[in-house]
Amino acid sequence: MILKPSKIELTIEQLNAKSFIHFLVELQNLLEFIGEELAAVHETVSVAETVTSGFLQFSFSQVKDASRFFKGGITEQEINGELDFFTIDRDEASYCHGVSPNIAEEMALQVAAKFKTDWSIAVTGYAAAVKESQHKLYAFFSISRHGKIILSEKLDLHSRTLPLKAQLYYSEFILGCFKLELDKIRVDRQAI
Repeated sequence: MILKPSKIELTIEQLNAKSFIHFLVELQNLLEFIGEELAAVHETVSVAETVTSGFLQFSFSQVKDASRFFKGGITEQEINGELDFFTIDRDEASYCHGVSPNIAEEMALQVAAKFKTDWSIAVTGYAAAVKESQHKLYAFFSISRHGKIILSEKLDLHSRTLPLKAQLYYSEFILGCFKLELDKIRVDRQAI
């Protein structure tokens, strides 16, 4: 389980414009770094998401020359074993309402295979405290490279976190983790 304070300052009444602009600038810097690193190693990424509702895909699409490294993604709002894109065990999906570490890992591996990418990121979880989540907010995410899961984690948030803030937080944190994985590759490359 990973807990990290977020720099996102959103309130119920309004989006705090200054904090939100700062968040967007930081996100853009992070995405530019990711794009440069992927281009340097001539590798690609795809995304599968539920709880972030396409925000990761949107984020990657904002990077200059994104088509060089971002090959696309899929957003499914409900992973129940019946949808065509993912082959998920129907009993497991039903039992956990499509939210589990195994489902995040399967989503990551399958989206990479379908988009034929070197890397993939997948996330499934809850942006609002609901009965199915036992009124808790959490998400599972996985990052794969070359057909292997290299990182799989759970993120927990306070149950009173606003849904938009939860989605942005999940996205920001996952992209930060992806940057760290790319940093490891860069360090390995420099050591050779």
